[in-house]
Amino acid sequence: MHGARVRTPATRSVFGIDPPGQPAPPWTTREWFGIGDALQLADLRGKVVVLHAFQMLCPACVHHGLPQAQRIHATFAASGVAVIGLHTVFEHHTAMTPVSLQAFLHEYRIAFPVGVDAPSADASNPIPVTMQAYGMQGTPSLMLIDRNGHLRQHAFGALEDLALGAAIATLIAEGD
Repeated sequence: MHGARVRTPATRSVFGIDPPGQPAPPWTTREWFGIGDALQLADLRGKVVVLHAFQMLCPACVHHGLPQAQRIHATFAASGVAVIGLHTVFEHHTAMTPVSLQAFLHEYRIAFPVGVDAPSADASNPIPVTMQAYGMQGTPSLMLIDRNGHLRQHAFGALEDLALGAAIATLIAEGD
């Protein structure tokens, strides 16, 4: 796992935003892959959103987080679940160019849209805008957003597939 700053416990509580159910912050991205137009959270209202933040040079992201996001996409896409990748770069900026990311996404066959988190306007702060807005501790990070745009789960690190699947199923059932 790649931490952006000193870490507290590796995974926040399942409903780690206090209080749970607060509106999810908008995304601030500078580029998108796998989709024609820029995508905003508001565009996905009515769907359960799985936001997966990663870096292509993060071993835990490549070996656990992205494969899990691919499995979620394959399993739940027909159930009104949108999986969105967020490439959030807080280190090794010169190595993680858009051309490199495009090749990475192609080689790993990432089938869901991926936005590139916008860099901080403060040159002394390496933490990208959306990463700051969500209070992410590092990568991989995963956020579950309900059909109404409220952040319901926020975790840093590896999550068990079964527990994550149950959380997603719970959010799907809330809309039925």
